[in-house]
Amino acid sequence: MSTKLPKIIVILGPTATGKSDFAVDLAKQFGGEIISADSRQVYKGLDLGTGKITKREMRGVPHHLLDVASANRVFTASDYARLAKHAISKIAGKGKLPIICGGTGFYIVAALERQSLAPVPPNTALRKKLTKKSASKLFSILKKIDPERARTIDAKNSHRLIRAIEIAKAIGKSPARNREEEYDALKIGLNFPLETLKRRIDLRLKKRLRLGLIKEVEHLHEKGLSFKRMEALGLEYRYISRFLRGILTRKQMEEELSREIFKFAKRQNTWFKKDNSIHWVKNIKEAKILIKKFL
Repeated sequence: MSTKLPKIIVILGPTATGKSDFAVDLAKQFGGEIISADSRQVYKGLDLGTGKITKREMRGVPHHLLDVASANRVFTASDYARLAKHAISKIAGKGKLPIICGGTGFYIVAALERQSLAPVPPNTALRKKLTKKSASKLFSILKKIDPERARTIDAKNSHRLIRAIEIAKAIGKSPARNREEEYDALKIGLNFPLETLKRRIDLRLKKRLRLGLIKEVEHLHEKGLSFKRMEALGLEYRYISRFLRGILTRKQMEEELSREIFKFAKRQNTWFKKDNSIHWVKNIKEAKILIKKFL
């Protein structure tokens, strides 16, 4: 890859691997600013449930693409690509190092690659038809027409399933990916053995519940976020909203939510394993060595 391309660091990996703190440490040492690559942290008010970094945890490091959209509207990967590229340009223009940090692989691709997403407009007639189908039926349809996308998508998120089907029907498969990258990117991955990752997910969920995650969901609903929309936002918001509606007991909610977060982490692993350019590190010392050589 040409060294003339702007240099950028990417910190990625499945949920609960400590990416945010890791990225802040690196930003402090190398003069960086952080761009979040999380499909739910873009939404205002989705804080504890998404593990959004707090002002205190930022330790003075500027963060971008947090709280940029209303949770009532859909924020797409195309929206993300546009804002992320603008943020990268702005950060680099100040002589700072852009650091993308997150676990949404599709967003990372959107930010790094030139015109990585095909512009498929909404198909109102198709959406009306698909909205009547259950998530399991939608997932079955997607598996038949785009098995690659089906392997990484949230199989219970009807909104994302409908959009994926809409795109697949329009162009025959997932959006075409242009492998020509716009930046000279060093991708650093964080991960743990599955047993350790499961334990970290369980402990983190318990902590967030103690800190008031259920109250966060209640407050969002009081402010006008529908339970239907929470279903589409997935994971914490889906299962806690079901608890609030009396569909699940507290114990069922916690058990099912923990199980689904772990499944999500495994889907993230599936996505990242396809990318041979990722440097998987065991600690920040290894990451710093890689970055010093890269810069």
